[in-house]
Amino acid sequence: MKKSSAFSFSYLLFSASFAILPGSLAAQTAPVKRTFEVATIRPSPPPDPAKIRAEIQAGRLPRVGPHVTASRAEYINMNLKDLIALAWKLRGYQVSGPDWLGSERFDVEATMPEGATRDDAPAMLRALLEDRFKLTAHEGDEEHRVLALVVGKNGPKLKKSTTVAQPVDPDAPLKPNEMTMDGPDGTVRLARNSDGSMIFDLGTRGTVAVKLDAINQAMRIESSMVTMSGFTDTLSVLLGQIGGQQVVDQTGLKGNYELAVEISLADLMAMAQSGGFGPPPPDARSSNVPVASDPGGGTSVFQSVKQLGLELDDRKATVKRLVIDHVEKMPTEN
Repeated sequence: MKKSSAFSFSYLLFSASFAILPGSLAAQTAPVKRTFEVATIRPSPPPDPAKIRAEIQAGRLPRVGPHVTASRAEYINMNLKDLIALAWKLRGYQVSGPDWLGSERFDVEATMPEGATRDDAPAMLRALLEDRFKLTAHEGDEEHRVLALVVGKNGPKLKKSTTVAQPVDPDAPLKPNEMTMDGPDGTVRLARNSDGSMIFDLGTRGTVAVKLDAINQAMRIESSMVTMSGFTDTLSVLLGQIGGQQVVDQTGLKGNYELAVEISLADLMAMAQSGGFGPPPPDARSSNVPVASDPGGGTSVFQSVKQLGLELDDRKATVKRLVIDHVEKMPTEN
């Protein structure tokens, strides 16, 4: 794989990584109408690969995604759909609106009011979006096409973890090549290793390491102490960013597990080009031959998951949705 392709794919995963942040899917009470003390919203500048490489070489990760402290809230290089999802404590695929919601990116920088906590940030972000983008929306339930992670007919082939994952301390000092992102239900810590692999500490949902194997033209995902929620969210980031597919956990499995999957880059790229839902034909899924035609190696995501005694099943599920009634493409002036 060319160095530029590897860099682009790594940055894609990195910039999308805040989507692994947990979002509450349970019924929620109306947020308290609090507002940021001061807030600015600006279009994000396009990423500069040379600058990003220089930052990484200096041991600093690019600052993207949500970052909330007791005094400040920053949402850097985030598209409007993900900002809306974060404000309503949902995931991006639960937001229905114009296609450009997923392409226009913004930097939001705000000052938290005295006495506010991290838990107040989503409600304040919601108020900001409603005010500056003239956003109106309504919530409801509807059937949505998803990939359901289910247990295979012969049962799971998973190794249970002997230790339990711990929450991420948002105030712990960062080491070189580390950063944190803050979501409505916790903090995720990211670390980049010298070999280019990324490690995502999801707190109580486990740890996920993602590595590109240039020789075998494959992506390897290794999870430790991971819950099924953490695993499906990882797959959702991967598939949702390249093919529009979202994965939901319907295994019914509890606890934390040690597991790994390896996926052909050719298979991922084919999915990205087609943008379609659903697994390959049944005859391909039942074969031991990789679906991807690239001789470099790796297997399809469906086959890789099947080796764990699990399956990705294309089906419809009732999903809580936020339907955008009106939104301006650009915010009012700061």
